[in-house]
Amino acid sequence: MGGETRVRVLTFSLLRPAQVPAALVSAIAAQRGRLVLFVPVLLAIGIGIYFALPRDPVALEWAGVGGLALALALLSRRVPEDIAPLMLVCALVAAGTLAAGARAALVSAPVLQYRYFGPIEGRIVRIDRSATDALRLTLDQVVLERVAHARTPERVRISLHGDQGFITPEPGLRVATTGHLAPPPAPSEPGGFDFRRLAWFERLGAVGYTRVPVLALAPADQGAAGLRIHRLRMKISGAVQAHLPGDRGGFAAAILTGDRSGIAQAQMEELRRSNLAHLLAISGLHMGLLTGFVFGLLRLVMAMVPAFALRAPTRKLAALGALAAGAFYLVLSGGNVATERAYIMVAVMLVAVLLDRRAISLRSVAMAATLILLLRPEALVQAGFQMSFAATVALVAVFQWLTQERGWRARIPRWVWPVVSVVICSLVAGIATAPIAAASFNRIAEYGLIANLLAVPLMGLVVMPAAVLAALLAPFGLEWIGLKLMGPAIGWILHVSAFVSGLEGAVMPVAQPAPSVIPALVLGALWVIVWQGRLRWAGVPVMALALIFWAETPRPTLLIAREGEVVGLMPEGGPRMLSRARAGSFTAESWLRADGDSATQADAHARSGFDPRDTVVHLRGGGFDVVHLAGQRALAQLEAVCLPGRIVVVTQHSDARQAPCQIISPRDLRQSGALALSASGGTVSIRSVAQASGQRRWTGR
Repeated sequence: MGGETRVRVLTFSLLRPAQVPAALVSAIAAQRGRLVLFVPVLLAIGIGIYFALPRDPVALEWAGVGGLALALALLSRRVPEDIAPLMLVCALVAAGTLAAGARAALVSAPVLQYRYFGPIEGRIVRIDRSATDALRLTLDQVVLERVAHARTPERVRISLHGDQGFITPEPGLRVATTGHLAPPPAPSEPGGFDFRRLAWFERLGAVGYTRVPVLALAPADQGAAGLRIHRLRMKISGAVQAHLPGDRGGFAAAILTGDRSGIAQAQMEELRRSNLAHLLAISGLHMGLLTGFVFGLLRLVMAMVPAFALRAPTRKLAALGALAAGAFYLVLSGGNVATERAYIMVAVMLVAVLLDRRAISLRSVAMAATLILLLRPEALVQAGFQMSFAATVALVAVFQWLTQERGWRARIPRWVWPVVSVVICSLVAGIATAPIAAASFNRIAEYGLIANLLAVPLMGLVVMPAAVLAALLAPFGLEWIGLKLMGPAIGWILHVSAFVSGLEGAVMPVAQPAPSVIPALVLGALWVIVWQGRLRWAGVPVMALALIFWAETPRPTLLIAREGEVVGLMPEGGPRMLSRARAGSFTAESWLRADGDSATQADAHARSGFDPRDTVVHLRGGGFDVVHLAGQRALAQLEAVCLPGRIVVVTQHSDARQAPCQIISPRDLRQSGALALSASGGTVSIRSVAQASGQRRWTGR
C-alpha cells in the first residue's frame, strides 16, 4: 500500500498542473466535448509522418512506437485531467504512424524489377481507361514466362493498343497476350508524384501495354458476384445510352454506373477546364444527392399514410432505405476508393439518424474520417480524400455558423433561401478545395465557380431524382420516363462546360508547391474551425505563411529525365527550355505542369532555338552550360563538346573514363533516377529521385 502511494505521489509531482502554463490548461479545458474532432487530425499527422520518413522503420523501432502509444494511452488515465489530453495527442499520432506502417506491410506483394517482354496471362479484375482513352485491363493470378512464381507480381495492368476486339472484357475472364511490362515508374523529378506508392497499395507490381490481340483462355465464372454486377452495369449503361444517344447518354452512364466509355476525350477536357469533371466521379456529391433524395422520398411516401406514420419510426426507416440505396449504388458503380469513401461518410451520418444523433455535424465527419484513415491510411495522400473532406468540413462549419446567426437569415425570403444555399455551397466548397486542386493538378479553372453554380443545382434537383425515378420504373419497362427527364438537364451541364471552357483564360496554370505547403494550409484551416477560443485565430497566420511560401517556392533550374531522354533548363527570368520536341513526352509535360507553364513540349523545345531533328542540343542559362546528346550518332560528338565546367547528358552509354566535363549517362541515372540541379552563389546543389524518395517498401531500395 505504501509503495503504491509513493508511485502515485511521484507521478503527480512530475506532472503537476502547476508545471503546465495556466493559459494552456485553460485552453485545453475549453475543448471539452470537442476532443473527438481532433482524433482524425492527429491520426493524419501520424500517417503523414510515416509517408515522410526517409526509410521504413525496422521491427525494433516499430515495437518502440507501439509501446510508446500504449504507454501514453494507459498513463493518460492516471494523470491529472489537464495533462491527459497532451498524452492522448502523442498516442494518437503514434497510432496513425502504426496504422500506416501496418497497412503498407499487409498489402506487400512482389514488384517486377526489370523490363519484360513476352507472354502475359491472367484473370481480369478491373476494366478502365487511361488518360489517352486506351482500354486498360488489370489482371491477377498472373503468369509470366521465365519469371518465378515468388517474383511474379500479384497484379499487372496493361493498356490495349492495335487491333483488338476479339474478346468482350469482363471480370473473371482469363486472358492471354504478348506485351511489354515494366516496374511502376519513379517520379519525373525529385519530390514529384510517386506512382510507385499508389501502385504498392493497389498491389500493382507492373504496368505496360500490348499491341497484340488479347485472347480468352477460360470463361468468366458464371456464379461470381463481381461478374453479375459488371454485366448489370454494362446492361444499364447500354440501356441509358440507347435512350439518350451521344454525349448526354455517355454522361448519364458515367454518373449512374461509372462507365465512361461513352464520353469523348474532347468532352472530358471541356469538363476539366470548366471544373465540372468532378460530376463524373461517383463520390460524395452523387452519394449525398442520391441518399438524400431517397431519404426525403421515403419520408414523404410514409407521411402520406397517416396511420403508419403515427406509429412507425419513419425517420429511421427512411435512413435504412437510404443506406440500402447507397450500398447498391456503391456496388453498381464498381466500388472504387472514392465511392467507398463517400459511402462511409454517408453511412456514418445515416447511422447517426438511427441512433437519434445529429446527422450532419463535425462529429459525424470526424468519425467518417477516422474510419477511412484506419482502414486506408494511404488515402491521406490522395487528392480525392483531401478535397472531399476539405469541402465537407468547410460546408458543415459554415452552415453551423449560419444556423447560429439567425438574424440575417430571417431577413431573406423563404423562397430565396434554396438559391442562397446553393450559392453558399458552391462558393465554400470551391474555396476549400481550390488550393488542393491547384497543388494536385497544377491548374485552376478560373470560371469554375460560375460553372458549378450553373450546373450543380441541376444535379440535385433534376438529374439524381430522375435517376431514382428511372430505377423505380425500370421493372415496368418505363425507365425511359426518368431518362428523358434527365436529358435536358445533362444537356445544359454539357453546354455550360463547353461555354466556360472556351472562355479566354479559362485555365490558369499553377506552379507546384513544396510538399509542406498543403499540410500547413490544411492544419491552419482545421485549427480555425475546430479549436475553441481566441487561440483559434493562430491558424490564420499559418495559412498565410503557407501561401507565401507557395508563391516563393523555387523550381529546379536544371532537370534531367530518369533515362536521360530529355533535359529541361530554366534560365534566369525565363520559362523552361526542353532539349527534345517529342522524346520523353510524359516527363516533359510533367515538368511544364509543375512549372506552372501551359506550353506544349514542342513549344518549350522551340525556346532552345534548335531544330527538332537536331540530336545535339546546347542549353545555357541559370548558371548551367548543358549539352544533350541524343542517340548513338550524337555520341560521336562527345569529345568535341566535352569542355571544362560543362554538363553533358548522353542517352547511350559512354566509355569515357576521365573527361574535363561532367558526363551523365543512363547507367548513372539508373541508380539515381531523375535529377534536379540548382545553382546559387556559385554553388550547385544536386537532388535525385533516389534521395527524395528514400528507402521505402515501394521504392525497391
